[in-house]
Amino acid sequence: MADRLATYREKRDFSRTKEPQGKGKHPEDGFFIVQKHDATRLHYDFRIALDGVLVSWAVTKGPSYDTREKRLAVRTEDHPLDYADFEGTIPKGEYGGGTVMLWDRGAYEAVEDPREGLEKGSLKLKLEGERLRGRFALVRMKPRKGEKRENWLMIKEKDERVDPDWEIDTFLTSIDTGRTMDEIAAHAPAGGNARAAAKKGAAKRQRAASRKTASSTPKSGLPKFVAPQLATLVDEAPSGEGWLHEVKYDGYRLIVAADGDDVRCYTRSGQDWTDRFPMIAKGVAKLGLHGALLDGEAVVADAEGRTDFGSLQQALSEGGPISYFVFDLLALGGRDLTGERLIDRKAELATLVPKGGHGPVYYSDHVEGHGDRMAGAACTKGLEGIVSKRADAPYRSTRSRSWLKIKCVKAQEFVICGYTPSTKRRFSSIILGLWDGDQLRYSGRVGTGFDDATLDDLMARFEPLERKTPAVTPVPADIRRKARWLKPELAAEIRFTEITRDGSVRHGVFVGLREDKPAREIGREVAEDVQTVTARSGSGGDGAIAGVRLTNPDKVLYASAKATKRDVAEYFDAVADAMLPHLQGRAVSLVRCPEGRQSSCFFQKHASKGMPPAFGSVDIPEKDGGTEAYITVPSREALVSCAQIGALELHLWGSRGDRIEQPDRLVFDLDPAEDLLFAEVRAAAREIAAILREGGLTSFPLATGGKGLHLVIPIARRHDWPVVTGFAKAFAQKIAEIDHSRFVATMTKAKRKGRIFIDHFRNQRGATAISPFSPRAREGAPVATPISWDELDDIEAGNVFRFADVVARLDGPDPWAGYATTRQRLTKTKLTRIGVALEG
Repeated sequence: MADRLATYREKRDFSRTKEPQGKGKHPEDGFFIVQKHDATRLHYDFRIALDGVLVSWAVTKGPSYDTREKRLAVRTEDHPLDYADFEGTIPKGEYGGGTVMLWDRGAYEAVEDPREGLEKGSLKLKLEGERLRGRFALVRMKPRKGEKRENWLMIKEKDERVDPDWEIDTFLTSIDTGRTMDEIAAHAPAGGNARAAAKKGAAKRQRAASRKTASSTPKSGLPKFVAPQLATLVDEAPSGEGWLHEVKYDGYRLIVAADGDDVRCYTRSGQDWTDRFPMIAKGVAKLGLHGALLDGEAVVADAEGRTDFGSLQQALSEGGPISYFVFDLLALGGRDLTGERLIDRKAELATLVPKGGHGPVYYSDHVEGHGDRMAGAACTKGLEGIVSKRADAPYRSTRSRSWLKIKCVKAQEFVICGYTPSTKRRFSSIILGLWDGDQLRYSGRVGTGFDDATLDDLMARFEPLERKTPAVTPVPADIRRKARWLKPELAAEIRFTEITRDGSVRHGVFVGLREDKPAREIGREVAEDVQTVTARSGSGGDGAIAGVRLTNPDKVLYASAKATKRDVAEYFDAVADAMLPHLQGRAVSLVRCPEGRQSSCFFQKHASKGMPPAFGSVDIPEKDGGTEAYITVPSREALVSCAQIGALELHLWGSRGDRIEQPDRLVFDLDPAEDLLFAEVRAAAREIAAILREGGLTSFPLATGGKGLHLVIPIARRHDWPVVTGFAKAFAQKIAEIDHSRFVATMTKAKRKGRIFIDHFRNQRGATAISPFSPRAREGAPVATPISWDELDDIEAGNVFRFADVVARLDGPDPWAGYATTRQRLTKTKLTRIGVALEG
């Protein structure tokens, strides 16, 4: 062993680095490890235990599950067996200086004698690791003249584990300590024992956190804005003792970040309104908080404690006193508290903001249980209502069922679509609308609630927004004749007695403009049945959502996003109505990550015993003449069950089970090379969509949750797979011919540099594409999100949408309006116009 490790020892100064010298004991041969190594360049060290040492290669981009990928693997010096336990940081200036993570380990089995394979330059291995499984080959390249290093290629061999969509960046944590590279670099001693360091560091941080108070916390830096959690409107307060009930305020929601005297006030959409709330900023500064993020409401309250949005508007314009009622604490002293229970967050908040107030900042207290009494008292007192919150729930930046709102007063936001003129004042009334999918629906008029100052202010805002035709429909003829129309960009809060059958407000009163809410997000609010909502939210104590009982609901499935199994289940429940039409009747393949995306994941397409009963199956003929049962997701319960089994991605067949040989959708995946900007993908999508339109085909864009876009084309079920596959291939090749400098239609990596790969292979029988609204098992929990052509230019990347974003979009216009009813034919006449021949 000494001879084989001589080079290893010569390269290292063991007085500076804590890397093992090779004196320790380790199990015998037959295991492998992969270490992620951020040295001069980030790479992955692949090592197999053989004859008492670790035979090693530096794989520049890391292993791949794609058989088409040939990853460069540079042979390095043999390492001692006890290097298999090393995780830490090698000091700068030392050989291999940088952070090392234990990324994978497991057993290996050589197909042939590994010693002969090393000698011949062809080594075939079967790996059984936590992240790498299946057959891989290492093949030595022919050396070039003068080349000193020994270059090999690491290649995935064909087996059941092949997955072209697998990405190494899905796995960002250590299999040993669960830490990221940054955490290893920050907390582990240089080259120290990783597991011991992690435990020691965690204990130290926990002790330090328990000693912190608001006054002793050092300056931590201003926390970043966090989108607020929103409440679901229900018809009555939930029963039971697991709820905290708070007063519902009628004001502006404010997220306030504070670090000493540095304070920022943000609206619910992230606008910085510190200059509009200077007294609140000063009041929070007096609390002496560091690294704090508060959630609350800016209000004007009368002597009885009643808040009024109109009074707040007046105070903002005239400089009157405004109070800030704080009801949640999201961060403190650099600690992220969003994963803590609400009742614990409020207990800590109460120590920072005295209940007596620290004018103009006040702690918003609560009542535990007795929601019906709290709601009744609030309405009797003339308050707007109450908000009921699950006591044990973490904080989530989305509209959730763990926060419920119960209103005493009928009021909501409407879009201002126009106004009717008047000879006696600036205008007679404003014309209202609400978004219903992609349609702005007429919702009546309001002519009261305006004083002279408000009329002048509104008219000044109306003038630059005037347009000739109404954006709202249908408008009564008598209103249409005399109305002045506006671009639908302003939102108003309106109080009313009821909504008529035709959707118009009755006895409406203008309260004020809602400048904190985009008009495009405003649709009708309808109170849901509280029993149904609480049953879905799992508040009954059994963790059930949509009838699915979650085991270990607080298990983290996305570490970086701090998203739990419950969060994923609630997301699936929230988007079920929009997502299920894409899923129902189709074979669905699942990417399952039972321990979370930060751990190992696998692809499952066949139905199997032990799966939740809500899943269905469809029998599909195979090439050998037999049939296989493929998974289907037929219901809300099945969709939520995906969270229960850790299924974080759903991929669709292009046809439905009742007519499996006639697809009803086409997908072109625009996959950019690493060196391309997303702006080039947007431009390409528009150009390709325009060419498709020339052939009579309308396409719908999908932000994939990855780096590219999909163009999805609904088609009539008239053609068999060979015809559809042939068209997709011919069209992609046609685009590549039109501009070969920008597009390529082949998978070859070498040809894709600086270009966009038009992946048409998803249109083959048995191939799949990511479902609209499906999460992705990737960093940050991105979601594959339908978008409209109008908003495409505002989207900065294919992975910008998160759970909260997608749920919020459901309240706005449908970006894929018309998709469900579009059934396009692939006709020879139309396609000839774009130079594509249709066979069959």
